Amino acid sequence: MTGNRIELGTAGLSLTELEAVAQGATLSLSDGVSEGVRLSHEQLQRCMAQDRQIYGVTTGYGPLANTRVGRDYSEQLQRNLIAHLSAGVGEPLSRLQTRATMVARTAALARGCSGVSPETLNLLVACLNHDAIPVVPAMGTVGASGDLTPLAHIAGALMGQGRMRHQGGEAEPAADVLSRLELTPFDPGGKDALALVNGTSAMTGIAALNGIQCGRALKWSTLLSAGHAGVLNGRLEAWHPAFGEVRPHPGQQRLHLWLERLCGHSDRRRATDSCHVDPERIESLEQPIQDPYSMRCVPQLLGAVADQTDWHDQTVQIELNSVTDNPILPPGQDQILHGGNFYGQHVAFASDALANAVITMAVHAERRIARLSNPRLNQGLPAFLQSQDTGLNSGFMGAQVTASALLAEMRTQAVPASIQSIPTNGDNQDVVTMGTIGARRTAHLLSLLQRLLAIDALMLAQAHDLLEDTPASDNQASLTLRDWVRQYSTELDSDRALSNEIETLGGLMLEPESLVERMALFHTQ
Repeated sequence: MTGNRIELGTAGLSLTELEAVAQGATLSLSDGVSEGVRLSHEQLQRCMAQDRQIYGVTTGYGPLANTRVGRDYSEQLQRNLIAHLSAGVGEPLSRLQTRATMVARTAALARGCSGVSPETLNLLVACLNHDAIPVVPAMGTVGASGDLTPLAHIAGALMGQGRMRHQGGEAEPAADVLSRLELTPFDPGGKDALALVNGTSAMTGIAALNGIQCGRALKWSTLLSAGHAGVLNGRLEAWHPAFGEVRPHPGQQRLHLWLERLCGHSDRRRATDSCHVDPERIESLEQPIQDPYSMRCVPQLLGAVADQTDWHDQTVQIELNSVTDNPILPPGQDQILHGGNFYGQHVAFASDALANAVITMAVHAERRIARLSNPRLNQGLPAFLQSQDTGLNSGFMGAQVTASALLAEMRTQAVPASIQSIPTNGDNQDVVTMGTIGARRTAHLLSLLQRLLAIDALMLAQAHDLLEDTPASDNQASLTLRDWVRQYSTELDSDRALSNEIETLGGLMLEPESLVERMALFHTQ
């Protein structure tokens, strides 16, 4: 990565690089990648000249692969593939998701095993770099023979069919956009159309974005948890790194490190066994010696989320830099192999696992919000954090109800997608993965989580201001967060509509340049 330019080399792309290109960075292909693609295409052309039997090139598709199709019909066969698969429905994928899908398809074809023509791959990259983005309906793929339907809509746009948005503008005919940019639509021959559509790139691109955003949400959850410890007089003994040393899950150890940096050295880390107990007395303490689990178990709860996110990202990283179409042309071998690398089970499982982690962070956020709202639990703060004319003003009461509703909505979407196999395609695709449905569902869950985190941030900033000039106001985590929130939201002195502030903060939280991404303490292990 150099500035705002990413070079795709033979080592592939990282998830961070994919997000950068999805956000608008320029993508280029290394000489090594271009050479590998050229050699693979030449290998395919030799095999076609020998009239070899090649699925989707000299045969029909799916259960119609029992039909031989002569090479004179090659271009028509490829065009028909795009035509019959362009059957997606529903609202389109977001610009970010579509760009991520295009990046993921580029990365897969760049492996040099797909036989795609260099001109076709270069056109895909050129559209990315010109921000000429096809309109891709979100629904219509079962994630089995790859993401045939959404990728067909991308391929159709490259052929001058369908619609595109140029630089985020209104949708217009793809042919008009390509003409304006002086880009020549491609004529699909050989295996070009099949190579573009036959792979897991939609689910992989969306899942890659999900993994990056989930990692960002984890950092926000950690910062917010540390801030809660400050305003609620949390007992930081429970976050001592010794717990991670004797239970060495990597995620838990990372959380102990982050929390220690956020909270610094504090008297509240002292062990409670320094207090002596009179053996002849039974008496009530002013406060329990341990906090509720939502505070005490932060390293364990968010640590497990960290480990789940790491596993998800490892799986998606491998998939991103894999060959996922069929058939494949192994480099240096005079053969074409028919198989099933387009089958998206790995990403389907990973997306469902990440969804559980996202909902777990939402459960935790809702409990933090509830504790701050409740005068029986919030260490003397006013009910719903409204200190002026309480009763006339209701403070964050409505926002807390919204938090409860958001969590309920997320829980209704907790059923795994990866087990929803429905035989289709004339029973050729008799087991399918629904991986793209899982990735899209997880993306939606993340959008709901960011609103929960925004409510939590607004309330924590309010609590910090209410505790000004007390020891709690010295908590660096809550002070940092309060200062950030106050750039976009003033203190809640009297009731006002909070919807826009929740949406604004939620949108900012998962941006690549958000506050937590600028905090150095999150970037060293």
